[in-house]
Order: sequence, then structure tokens, then C-alpha cells
Amino acid sequence: MSAETALLKVSHLRTCFHTGSHTIKAVDDVSIEVRSRQIVALVGESGSGKSVTAMSILGLVDPPGIVESGEIWLKGNNLREYSSRQLRKLRGTGMAAIFQDPMNALNPVLTIGRQIMETIKLHKRVSGKEAKRLAMRQMQQAGIGDPEQLFNQYPFQISGGMCQRVMIAIALVTGAHLLIADEPTTALDVTIQAQILEELDRIRCMNEVGILLITHDLGVVAELADYVYVMKSGKIVESGNVFDIFSNPVNPYTKYLMDCR
Repeated sequence: MSAETALLKVSHLRTCFHTGSHTIKAVDDVSIEVRSRQIVALVGESGSGKSVTAMSILGLVDPPGIVESGEIWLKGNNLREYSSRQLRKLRGTGMAAIFQDPMNALNPVLTIGRQIMETIKLHKRVSGKEAKRLAMRQMQQAGIGDPEQLFNQYPFQISGGMCQRVMIAIALVTGAHLLIADEPTTALDVTIQAQILEELDRIRCMNEVGILLITHDLGVVAELADYVYVMKSGKIVESGNVFDIFSNPVNPYTKYLMDCR
């Protein structure tokens, strides 16, 4: 797949952290692709470089970290050539992220509705009335059954699973094409995990969104992913169709991950 046809195409990405006399290659020559309506899993143990890969794509690596080389293409545009201001504008309209602890991601002193409306107004010139309409519609699309009631509630008044649905609504409300989901179900109980995974699967089909799912949970991968990249020590050690990876893993590390499961 070319950079022009892929939704996301990362080529030979290298992100390093310079600490005094040492240089740590957190992401070392990583190449991945995500298509529209596809869920691609980036799998590995803690510390393998998964989240740093995500932060590199989003342009959120802070010093002493630096993206040293490689290309990041989103819908045919090379994000490595974007300024910080351009990347800030793109986060929300072109790509967005949800993380593993939605309670901490939301502002505890602002209502759910206000937080979603602020995201809309940051990227679109709309009236307050229109922002509320768009917020309510996106809450429904994120699987929130009673958006009118939730609109005026605070994060501490709702469950972790509902907070994650709110984060999905915020991520997609301004039309992001790429959703990066970094361990989105880790902090949730198993019943709510299944609901959130089902919601992600529905959203990628309904909204034509491509999802990069970062996880260490092979059960989640088996249930949801179309394609898998296995990451170890900052490198991709194996990749393939989810059925091929599970039925015939080639790399010993992939086999170890499955044995742990």
C-alpha cells in the first residue's frame, strides 16, 4: 500500500531518548500501516515501545525524547513536515486518541457536555446551539443511551465504562479519520471491556475510521483485530493477518506471548 492510498503509513520510524551519555532507542525502524475501516493491533509487553510509537504518530513526544527519523503519512500527508501548530489542529480533525484511564483524561470540574462542546468549538466555528447538537449526536453514536441526562453530569458521577464512551465521543466528534486506542479497556471490568470493544468495532464500520489498537492482551487482539504487529524492544518482530499470527506464529517472542495468555 502506498502513502497515497493508506490511511496511516509509518515508515522506518525511530524515536530516541537522550539521557546524558546514553541514548535509548524506544522505537527503532518501525513501519506500520492502517487502512480505513481496519483495526490494526500493535502488541507487546510493557516497555516494548508501543505507546511511544503512538505518541510519535500524534506528535506528542516530549524532550528528552525526539523523533529522529522516518516518515508518518496520514491520508497522503507527511506529518513529519508539519509544524507544531499544524499538528495541534490535526489532532481532533485528522487523528485522535483514547487512553487506558478515562477518569484521568476528563476534567473533573467540567460537565461532560461542556467538555465535548469545547472540543467542537476548538476545531469548528459553530454556535453554542449547534455545538450542543453535534455533541448530543456524537454521544449517541458512541453508544450513550441517554445523552440528555449525561450532558450535565460530571465525570465522577458516571462509571469508567461510560467515561470511556465519552472519550470516544470527544475523539471522533470533529471527524477524525484515525483513532489511536492505547490500552482502552485496561482499567475496566471484563463486562464493560467487551462493550467498549464492540463499540470500537461498530464505530470503525459506521464512521469509516481506521483504528490503531495498542494492547498487550492477545484475547482482545483475537476478538477485534484484522492485522497484527508484534513489538519487542522497540522493533517489529512479526506482522501478519490476525488468523495467520494466531494459527502459525513464526517469531519465538510471539509464541511466548501466546503461552503467557
